[in-house]
Formats: sequence, structure tokens, C-alpha cells
Amino acid sequence: QVRLVESGGGLQQAGGSLRLSCSSSGRTFSLYAVAWFRQAPGNERQLVATIAPSTGGTNYAAAVKGRFTISADNAMNTVYLQMNSLKSEDTAVYYCAATDSLRDFLSAKWGSWGQGTQVTVSS
Repeated sequence: QVRLVESGGGLQQAGGSLRLSCSSSGRTFSLYAVAWFRQAPGNERQLVATIAPSTGGTNYAAAVKGRFTISADNAMNTVYLQMNSLKSEDTAVYYCAATDSLRDFLSAKWGSWGQGTQVTVSS
């Protein structure tokens, strides 16, 4: 497991942009996948985007596709989530998670989690 620390959340107006960072205590290149999740009050946790740091392969939830971009800087052991064209419904606590196992990834088991960062979008 690795220690993950998120940063970059805050208050932004609708239509604006924010970039979240997820810094890893270990080498991101050795991780099978890193993901961003979000959870709004009263809602279930939602998978937003995933990236395989070694290949750069990405996937997005339909709600954010075309607006959010996940990327990895393996030299900095950091994964980013660039969020553009923000909407009020993007308001949530955003968490990054990681796994170093294909088997765990396929089972949606994420062994490492960050503490979360609040994103609030005002309309």
C-alpha cells in the first residue's frame, strides 16, 4: 500500500476549472491503477476516473467525460484530475485511491485511499 494525499480542492463558480493532485508516497509507475472517486452528502461514492500510470490508459464516468482529464506524472509520483466546465452537481468530496494488483482492480478493491479534498461549485 501507499500513502495518498489529495490537494487542490476549493470553491469555484460554475463553468470554472480546478485541478486536483494526488501525491503518492510510493512510485506511481508501480501501481496498477489510480482512481478518483467523489461522494456528495447523502449520495453513494462514485467512481469518476481511472488511470493506469504505466500505460497512460484512462477511463471516465459518463457524467464527467469530455470535461475532466486524469493524468499521471510518474517522475513526481502524482496523479492529477483536471476539472473543466464545472457544474454544481460536481460538488463533492473527492478521493484518490490506488491498487497495485490487477486482481484487486477487477474486483474494485482499492487498497490505498487519501483523506479527501472538498470541491464546491457555486451556481
